[in-house]
Amino acid sequence: MRRLFVGLTAVSVLAAATACGSSGDSGGSDGSGSSGGTTEVEVGLIPIVDVAPLYLGQKKGFFEKQGLKLSFSSAQGGAAIVPGVVSGQFEFGFSNMTSLLIARSNDVPVKAVANGIASTGEVGKDFEALTVKGDSPIRSPKELAGKKVAINTLKNINETAVRASVRKAGGDPDEVELVELAFDQMPAALDAGRIDAAMVVEPALATIKSQGGREIASPMIDVAPDLTVAMYFTSAKYAQEQPEVVKKFQAATAESLAYADAHPDEVREIVTTYTKIPADVLAKVTLPKWPAEPNRAGVEELARLGEADGLFERAPDLDELLP
Repeated sequence: MRRLFVGLTAVSVLAAATACGSSGDSGGSDGSGSSGGTTEVEVGLIPIVDVAPLYLGQKKGFFEKQGLKLSFSSAQGGAAIVPGVVSGQFEFGFSNMTSLLIARSNDVPVKAVANGIASTGEVGKDFEALTVKGDSPIRSPKELAGKKVAINTLKNINETAVRASVRKAGGDPDEVELVELAFDQMPAALDAGRIDAAMVVEPALATIKSQGGREIASPMIDVAPDLTVAMYFTSAKYAQEQPEVVKKFQAATAESLAYADAHPDEVREIVTTYTKIPADVLAKVTLPKWPAEPNRAGVEELARLGEADGLFERAPDLDELLP
C-alpha cells in the first residue's frame, strides 16, 4: 500500500489531470489568484448530493462575503482528489475519510479543515445503501460471497463499509468481488445485470430505487452511528502558507453547511445545476446530514476497520488529520 500510494503521489499531477476536468483558474497554490480583493480557489469535488452546500454557499454569497471565489472540478472519488490537492492543482478538496486516513498513514501531508457530511443514522433511510435489483435473490450482505459488488473507488470508505456490512451479517468480506465503477454508472450496470450489487450514494440511490432496486444494508451506519463520511481538506503546505484563506474557507463552509441543513428544498434545487438527475427522482433523494463538527469516534472506528482490513501499514495520527 505504501509503494502504491507513494507512486500515486509521485504522478499526482497526471492522475489529477486525468480524473478531473478543470472548471476555472484557481490562481495557484500560493493563494495569489485574486481580483479586486477576492481570492480565487479551486475545489476538487465529486458530483454528488454531498457537496451541495458548497454550490449553495457560493450562490448565496457566503464565500463572497469572506472574499473567496470558488471554482469546482469533478473527480470520481476522493482517492483522485487527494493527489490533486497535494500537488497544488486544487487549493481544497472533498474526500471520504478513508482516503484521507490512508494519505496520513503514508505521510501524505493533508489536513482536514471543514466538516463534509454525516450519515443520517437511520437504517434504510440514509443517503447511502448497499443495493440489489428488485428481483435479485440476495436478501443479506452475507449472501454476497462470490458476487460482484460495485464501489466508486477501491481502497476507500465504501470498501470499508461494505466489508463491515458483510462481516456484521455473518459473511466473509474476503469472498466478495469488489469492482470499481463511478456512482452515476451503477444504476445502469445493476439494472443490466453486469454487477450483482452496488454500494451507492444519492442521487444514484434514488435512481436505483426508481428502477425497482432494493436496499439490503446501510453500510455507513454499520460502521458507526452518525458516521462522519467525508470532509473538506487542504494540503499541510497550503494550510501553513495561507492560514487566513483557510480560515475564510472554514467560516464560509460552516455557514453553508448550516444553511443546507435548514433548507432541504434549496439543496434539491441546487443539485440540478451540477448533476443530470431528473426532477422526479431528485424529489425522492434522501439528504445526508451536514453537522458543523466531525464525529471523532466514528472516524476512529473507520481507522480501526481500515487497519484490520489492511488499508494501512500503520494507524494514521488523527490529531494530524482532524482540525
